[in-house]
Amino acid sequence: MENNKAMTAEEVAEQLKIAKNTVYELIKRGELRSYKVGRKVRIDSQDLEAYIRKSKGDSREDIDEALSLSKQSDYSMNRDQPLLQRNMVNDFGVNGGFVLSGQDTMLDILANMLQNHKDGVPTLRSFVGSFQGLGSLYYDQSNMAAIHLWDGDSDTYNIPYVHYMVPGVPCIIIHLAKRVQGFYVKKGNPKDIKDWFSLTKEGVTFVNREKGSGTRVLLDEKMRQLSMTSSDIRGYFQEKTSHFAVANAIATGKADVGIGCEAAAMRFTDIEFIPLQTEHYDLVMKKENLGDPTYRLVYDLLCSDEFKENVESLK
Repeated sequence: MENNKAMTAEEVAEQLKIAKNTVYELIKRGELRSYKVGRKVRIDSQDLEAYIRKSKGDSREDIDEALSLSKQSDYSMNRDQPLLQRNMVNDFGVNGGFVLSGQDTMLDILANMLQNHKDGVPTLRSFVGSFQGLGSLYYDQSNMAAIHLWDGDSDTYNIPYVHYMVPGVPCIIIHLAKRVQGFYVKKGNPKDIKDWFSLTKEGVTFVNREKGSGTRVLLDEKMRQLSMTSSDIRGYFQEKTSHFAVANAIATGKADVGIGCEAAAMRFTDIEFIPLQTEHYDLVMKKENLGDPTYRLVYDLLCSDEFKENVESLK
């Protein structure tokens, strides 16, 4: 490859002999560095070479999983729309476009509608967990952040975290949806997973979410309440970065149980879902931006029949 040549997603896909969708999945997961030129994603050849060198140390299992996730991904919107890599938020910032932080497909729908609206703006997606999303909002690296953070002491979602993680900044919380969090287990529930203590059973292997995700916060808060420690759960430090990655680990036999939202489990025929609790999935913005036309447009889009119909079609 030429020294530091800028490559398109299509060229990278051809070089790696994979689908273009998989290239976007690698970018989304932070495994392949990229940047944006206009509305197009570009990858430097040096970064591609670095990814290839790293991948040579990966097992065939991990590569197969990445390819599987590209087909099962909850980010199934228009793949030509530029994606914002996890570690590229600082490089773009809010001045490079309207940045939506969060990992749910609803945000992809919203971003697509905002960007394509006649009064819309370039819209970027930051696929980070709830903690990182609130942090990016506080540091003006995103415009809105979607969160689902459960506080065990008050048994409430999101408000306590907004209060303490965006201190001194009046915020508006827009309710997006209620989602059910639960256990993913193999069909027939062979390990007889029933409750949180089931994670500590002998012979049970768990797969976790990454630190900062709402699902990880839910688990850690429950463990605190129940006086459980990480050493009690085999696989606690085995982390995946999406609901689908966790579900895929269960489906492929890499773990016996994981935690995630119900929608991801429905994509796999050999997984059962055991509900735990209903969570509030909310969108947070700074109150000072309430009068801005773009933010008003976002709110109008969220209230529109088109957005609701698109979200309903995901079920």
